[in-house]
Order: sequence, then structure tokens, then C-alpha cells
Amino acid sequence: MKRFIHIIIFVVAIQGVLAQSEMETGFQLLEKGNFSQAENFFGDFLKNNPDNKTAQICYGRAVGLNGNPNKANTLFNGMLEKHPDDYEVRINYYESFLWGKQFKAAEKLYAGLVEDYPNKFGAVLGYANTLSNLQKYKEALQWIEKALQLQPGNPSALTSKKYMNLGLANTLVQAQNYDEAKIKLKSIFNDFPNDRETLLNLANVFLITKEVDSAKTSYRRLAISAKDSVVALNGIALAEHIGENDKVALKVAIQSKNKVDKINDNELKEKTFERYAQALIWNRKFVSAKKYIDSLSNQFGDKNWVLALKATHGMYTGNIKSSLQHYDAILASDSTSFDGNLGKANALFALGRIEEAYAATNKTLSIFENQKDAQGLIEKINGQYSPYVQETASYSFDNGNNIAYATNTSVNLPLSTKLQTVVNYQYRLTENSETSAKAHTHTATAGVTYAMLPKLKVVGLAGINNAQFNGNGYSQPIISAKVVIEPYRLQNLEVGYQREVQNFNTDLIEREIVMQHYGLNYNLGSNFGLGWYTQLMHTEQSDDNQRDLLFTSLYYTALRKPNLKFGLNYQYLAFAEQVPTIYFSPEKYQAGEFFAEVSGKFSGNSTYRINAATGLQQVEDDDMTSIFRVEMNLKHQFTKRLSGGLYGKYSNIASATAAGFQFTEVGIQLKWLFKKQPFFNGSIASR
Repeated sequence: MKRFIHIIIFVVAIQGVLAQSEMETGFQLLEKGNFSQAENFFGDFLKNNPDNKTAQICYGRAVGLNGNPNKANTLFNGMLEKHPDDYEVRINYYESFLWGKQFKAAEKLYAGLVEDYPNKFGAVLGYANTLSNLQKYKEALQWIEKALQLQPGNPSALTSKKYMNLGLANTLVQAQNYDEAKIKLKSIFNDFPNDRETLLNLANVFLITKEVDSAKTSYRRLAISAKDSVVALNGIALAEHIGENDKVALKVAIQSKNKVDKINDNELKEKTFERYAQALIWNRKFVSAKKYIDSLSNQFGDKNWVLALKATHGMYTGNIKSSLQHYDAILASDSTSFDGNLGKANALFALGRIEEAYAATNKTLSIFENQKDAQGLIEKINGQYSPYVQETASYSFDNGNNIAYATNTSVNLPLSTKLQTVVNYQYRLTENSETSAKAHTHTATAGVTYAMLPKLKVVGLAGINNAQFNGNGYSQPIISAKVVIEPYRLQNLEVGYQREVQNFNTDLIEREIVMQHYGLNYNLGSNFGLGWYTQLMHTEQSDDNQRDLLFTSLYYTALRKPNLKFGLNYQYLAFAEQVPTIYFSPEKYQAGEFFAEVSGKFSGNSTYRINAATGLQQVEDDDMTSIFRVEMNLKHQFTKRLSGGLYGKYSNIASATAAGFQFTEVGIQLKWLFKKQPFFNGSIASR
């Protein structure tokens, strides 16, 4: 009898070994990820061995991983009823919730499992991965460390830890906590030195924070294969652009384009061709860029990345309406496209369709939460339409012994995207140190700007100018009205009327000379840096004199960052009556000058602008004399809502007083946005 029992045990053991051996093929299929074949294999096996638990578990795993997690969940649930305390059944049942993305349900189940089996590696790893899928990255990392204590160096746990750190870093980037994000990303290198995904993510953070050299270093570490060398060059080109080295960016993009031709990777080729086209646009090679983009369109059709290039070209060349059409086409095929959504928002803003720009930007933020560029656009629009107060204080003097102290306060109150109001008060004290004459002027005005159309505005202003001198005084109305229009892209036209009182010095103030100006200003830009500005003005004065003025300037923008502009100015001035003992009023006056202007940043929040000009002037038929003028401005952004600066200017060009005149002015300016956002539509502008 005892021998019979031993025989039975031996036979059962042999059958178990044989069964495991027969399933080895299925195990290999699961291991290699051939889930469809594994499902068929274990399904067939169970027909003859329906009670084999191992086969049932393997079949359930194959079914779930083959795209049918609900069926797998049902199978494991049935097994759990038969084996309620079986660890293997429980852990596979719980894992099926992960396959079906039912992470909340899985979290509760795994929490119970690790309580029952705190030293089971699979349970702890599964719980950590569940928390990671719920984006509870900090908790997930704590549990993955516990898993690694159970099995140090386990590849699956280390890989999970890597993606948890990537996920946490992404969350920190969205919260704009860039320093912590960089720390988390760098920690991945402890387990995966020079990990490709980590290097790309780290480089992206450096690009966001404009740490260009660090971004380039990350890309260079990535370049360990032919493909990744091209990826790295594409990234370095973008870094150079962000670092305002567009010429270098184009050179790098050309290298990348030449290398990618030898690589059989269509997606990488498209990204490289896209970067090269962008680099042409950044360098304002618009004709070459358009030809190249057209060739890409012929080769690849109007894929979204090609449409994005066309749209970018339009934004840079002022063809905004065309850009908007391209962005709409992108969104028609992919409503969640970042390029399409934010690009459309920028295009609408450039077209002056502000409410639509707000809506498009907020839609972008609803898809890409806390995205920095989209938030920046909201802040830019808010800054343009937020109410502010601006204060200017100045001191001036000239070689005619005239000095003046002035303060000017402006309060701008936009009531909607179409209607803006402004209230202005100016106080000016003028005196002459030789004659001891003094005069005080108070000027108070209120005005409105109404956008009838996105590119058509009317501006009106009215107020009172009060002058006091030697116990006498008078008040005169101040009026200004103009129409501002963009008749065609890269063109601006202003036509207007202005009524003002001469207040340059004490003598002119006492004479109560009222001037009525009828003027036209026109500016024509181009995509190759050349521009032309013209001003025409006819003035009728209360002393029955008249003045005609022509000023024209042909200029060229040689550099963009810093901005360098130079050109030639010509001015013609003529008065109907000559009253030289009272004010400068020649029958004919001409001046020609060469000017240059440079502006840019000298630190992150500080900017400068210097404009200087020199040339010759001629009063009637007198000999020509030299002229020189210079103006400098320094500005600092103390906070997002407070800015201030200093300015100074000098000129010896003939003015309302006389030829041979020299004038100097220095001043200080402060501007404060006293609300974070506009008065109107606070709900849409508050993100």
C-alpha cells in the first residue's frame, strides 16, 4: 500500500513536470510579447487541461495583453472565487485593472496586497506602478525604492523608477519649478547614464529656461549614433535661435540637413527639413524659405508640419491672414495641435482680434496646462489692455537762458478690447534766467481710442490748457482727432487734426499762439529691412501765420538683435510770414541728416535705446551749418507690473525759437499697471 502511494506521487510529479515542459513554448511567446499566439496556445492547452492554474493564469495574461483587458479581468475574477487566498491569482487579477487603465480601482486592491505581502517584490512593484499611473509620482518613488530593496538592481524596477522621475519632472516643468525638474532628471543618470529620453527632456528644460549652453551640452551627449547626431544638431540649431545666434543656427541646420540625407528615417528627415526651413525664416531669408517650403509641400503634401511652416513664414512677413488660414487647416485635422492652437492665438492677436485671441489662448492652456508660451501670450495681451498710470518728470534748458520743469501724469483705462480711455494732466513751469520771466501751464485732457475694425482706429482727445504769467492768464481748448489705419500689410497711415497752444518758453506762452495742425503720417515697411516714413503737416496759427512741414525718412534695419537701424532724413519747413524777432519762421528751411539707432537688452530686465543723427541745415539762402542730435533711453522692468527708466536728449537743430539753437532735456519715467488684468472680461483674461 505504501509503495502504491509513492507510485501515485511520482506519477503526479512527472505529469506536473511534463505539463510545465509542454507549456514552455507558450511561456516563450509571452516573454517575447507575441500575445496573440500565446492566447491561441494556452487556449488550446486548456481544452485538454482545463484545471491547470498556471495555464489559466498565462491564458488570462495573454488575453489581457492582447488588447482585451475586460475579458482578462473576468477570467481572473472567476479564478479568484476558486482561489481567494492565492497570491499569483490576486496579483494577476489586480494587474488586469492596470491593463484596462482602471487605476483608481487598482490602487485600492494593490494597497491591500502590499499590506498582506509586504515582502513580495511583484506586489510592491505593481503598487508603485499603479501610483505612477495616477501621477502620484512622489509616493510611487517611495514604493519603488522599497521594491529595489527587495530586489536590488532589478531591471523592471529601475525602468519604472526612470519613468516615474520623468513623469515627476514633467509635472514640475508644468508648475514652472524648473530647478527641481532638472534635479529629478539628472538623478536618472545614476541608473541610466546618458539615457536618451532623459537627455532630450533635460535639454528641453534648458531651452525653456534659456540656458542655451547647457541645452547644447545635453544634445552633444546624445549624439552617439548617426540618427541621434542629427537629432542633436536639430536641437542645437533651436538652442542657437533661442540664444539669438540665428546665423549659427542656420549653419547647424545645414549640417543636419546634409547628414540626414544618408539616413533611412522618414520622420527624422521631416523634422530636419522643418528645422532648416525655420532657420531660413529666422535669418529673414524669406524668398529662399518660401521656395524651400513650396518644395516640401510638393514632396510631402500639406501635412501639418508643412502647414505650420507656411504659417510661420506668413507671421514673419506680415501675411497674417494667410497664416491664420494655415493654422485653421492644421486644427481641422488635429484639434489638439499645439502649433495650431497657439499659432492661431498669435495670429488673431496680430490681426487685432483680441477677444478671439484670448479664447484661442485659453483653449491652448486647457489642452497644455500651464504651458509657458501660452501663459506669456495671455500676459502680453493683459499688459496691453490692463489699466495703468504713467508718470514723467523732466528738466530742460537751452542756450536762450530758458529752463523748464514739467510733470506729466497719464491714466489709461481700457474699457473693452475696442474702447480705451485716457486721462492726462501736465504741469509745466518755464522761466528765463536772464529776464526772470516765469509762466505756469496746466493742461488737462481726456481721450478715447475706438477700434472700429481690427486695423482701423479713431482717436479723439479734448481738454483745457491754462496759462498763468505775470498776474495774467488765459485758457484755451485743446483738441485732437485722428484716424489710424493699416491699408495693407506692412503699411500704417494716420490722418489727423490737432489744436494746441504754443508753450515752449515764457515769451511764446504770453503771446497765446494757438496752432491748428492738419497732418498725415505714412510708414511703409518691407520684409528686407528697408522702410520709408513720411510726415506732411499744414499749420494755421492764431497770429494769422501759416506753416508747412515735410519730413521724410528712408531707413534700413541692418540687425534685429540688437536692433540696428540707420538711414537718411530730410526736412522742409516754410512759413507764410516771417517774424524772426518773435519766433523762428523762415520762408524756407531745409535739413538733411544721417541717423542711426541701436536698441536692445543689456540684462534680463533692462533695455536701452540710443538714437543719434548728424547732418546739415540751411535757413533760407544762408550758409549751411552742421546739426547734431542724440537721444538715449534706459528702462528697467522691476516687476511684471512696474517699470521705470531715465532718458536724455540734446539737439542743435533749428526750432520754434531760432537757428543756432541748442536744447537739452533729461527726465525720469515710471509706469505701473495697477491691475493684473483688464477691467473687461475678467473670466477670460484671468488664467
